[in-house]
Amino acid sequence: MAIDSQPSEPFQARNGALMLPPGGRVDAFIDLTKPAGSVSPILLHDGKEARPIGRLTVSSEPPIRPAPLPPAPPLPSNGLPERLDLKNATRVDLALGGSPGDWVTPARFAATAPPAFRVKGDRTVVLALTNRAAIATVFHLHGHHFRLLDRLDDGWKPFWLDTLAIEPGQTQRIAFRAEYPGRYLIESVATDWAAPRLVRWYAVE
Repeated sequence: MAIDSQPSEPFQARNGALMLPPGGRVDAFIDLTKPAGSVSPILLHDGKEARPIGRLTVSSEPPIRPAPLPPAPPLPSNGLPERLDLKNATRVDLALGGSPGDWVTPARFAATAPPAFRVKGDRTVVLALTNRAAIATVFHLHGHHFRLLDRLDDGWKPFWLDTLAIEPGQTQRIAFRAEYPGRYLIESVATDWAAPRLVRWYAVE
């Protein structure tokens, strides 16, 4: 129903699974219609194996209703734009992982450092995020939510995100409208418990 605190177009979870990057959030409805006494495990897959973290048990009491709920209507919009102007977008390439380059740890961050990019207010921004690390890397955008673009930049997934996990060697393209003037952080961290969190910033003018 919602991802990263923004309503999405309601959709069925494929194979009953939801993708959750570190720091990501999902709001979901679970409509359990199995027989009395059934137990449904809740599993968390960490990339290597699925671990049980909870379970749903159907009581022996009579069911509340005889059939599953109808599909849920979408939640009210928080005012994010319905369309994004990809044709006239400001396009920026950002490399993640590999040599840190302009990325620094929070302790070394200085507001006087040059921004990763600048953009005029109310313009669409398309970021091409390339993960050069040997493991998955998580990207987090402060200040705005973004759409995950389809491979041909001809559309986007029916939800908004502020956090995205990118597989090694992969490039993902995201788009957002720079609605709010100011300076905002962007973060990058490899999915390793010892990996440092790295930051840069961008400006909306």
